[in-house]
Amino acid sequence: MILSLFILVICIIWIIVGSTYLKIHPFLVLLSASIFLAFGIGIPSEEIGKLIGRGFGRTFESIGLLIIYGTIIGVILEKSNATKSIANKIIKSVSNLPIPFVVSFIGYIVSIPVFCDSAFVILNSLNKSLSEKTKTPLVSLTVALSTGLYAPHVLIPPTPGPLAAAANLELKNIFLLILIGGIVSFLLIIIGAIYANFLSKSKNTNNLNHQEFKNELDIDIDLPSFKLSIAPIVIPIVLMGIGTIFSSYIEYALIDFITQPSIALMIGMIFSFFLLKNKNFKKLDEFIKQGIVNAAPILILTGMGGTLGIIIQQLPIDSYLEKISINPQFGIILPFLIAAALKTTQGSSTVAIITTSSIFFPLLPIIGMDNELGKVWVIVSLGVGSMTVSHANDSYFWIVSQMGGLDIKTAYKTHTFATFIQGISGLIIILLMYNFWKIIF
Repeated sequence: MILSLFILVICIIWIIVGSTYLKIHPFLVLLSASIFLAFGIGIPSEEIGKLIGRGFGRTFESIGLLIIYGTIIGVILEKSNATKSIANKIIKSVSNLPIPFVVSFIGYIVSIPVFCDSAFVILNSLNKSLSEKTKTPLVSLTVALSTGLYAPHVLIPPTPGPLAAAANLELKNIFLLILIGGIVSFLLIIIGAIYANFLSKSKNTNNLNHQEFKNELDIDIDLPSFKLSIAPIVIPIVLMGIGTIFSSYIEYALIDFITQPSIALMIGMIFSFFLLKNKNFKKLDEFIKQGIVNAAPILILTGMGGTLGIIIQQLPIDSYLEKISINPQFGIILPFLIAAALKTTQGSSTVAIITTSSIFFPLLPIIGMDNELGKVWVIVSLGVGSMTVSHANDSYFWIVSQMGGLDIKTAYKTHTFATFIQGISGLIIILLMYNFWKIIF
């Protein structure tokens, strides 16, 4: 068993070295690591191909459609200017707050269906406009936007990382992950906004003249309404919530059908179609194709994560550790530490989430986290770890620094440090929430 664990450590090191220093595509890195681990732990050669296919297919079965629906919703929200409509409504609703908090709230909502790197590109012009009109330093709003987008990206489905972790840990209750991940990420964007506001030296950050921003935000009759813009995000969450709350009390086939995560998100996608002007089905076809193209590399990567996971599950870790008593507190901290180490060394939050969740599935009974809520705690913990920290080996770091007008030194001092603060704060928040839950229940 010691030899098998040593081989697993070698595979993790290979994932880091292969994707970071050798610049090999993560698909090939994860595939080669899976095959090497399979041979190393003595799986018969005729079974390896079957396990690879099973792990890959299992991931597609559990989250494949969710990722495709999510990417299509994200593309349509972007192309229809629904993100601008959402941003405008948030600005009006919380205009009494300092501008960094406003920007963070915008990031929080937009990042749920739109990947954080794409969302930063979309909202960057709004950020610059807010900076000019309110005399708020751009560095402050850049950090507010980057941290506001980052936390939901690693914690709230339907973004790929949390979905991949849910698949690897065989979590069924996606709504529970949305609920707890949403609470933790909201607290983290507040922390990011506090830090961003600290960076700001302007005394005018509380004064926002909506009329001045009318042209800057493209607020005209062509923008979709806020209710229609937010519907593709809210409706799936509400449906999944209904399924979670009432499934034990109401047995009705239609409710069971529409509250399944894949169906709920499909309904959200259908609502996004109404954002298209004049029901332009040619554009709809184009957006769906783009959404599928965007989903393809994510599906391949998460599929290979499922392959690595099913190989790791062949290790008799549970029997090796069954006599070892592991403090549940450490069971919460350990996923964070492993994901943070992977994130910091190889740069990709998604790879960190996939690898860490694959490692932890056989450990769930050992750390007392093999129930639905326990799995959520592990996913949230490793999700927070996967954002600790964003620096030069992370593509998001370069998008934030280059588009946000930050030189490398400033980006390290602000954006990277902000993700460090969010990560450590996130771990503290999770520990507090977990212990409070244990006291109550």
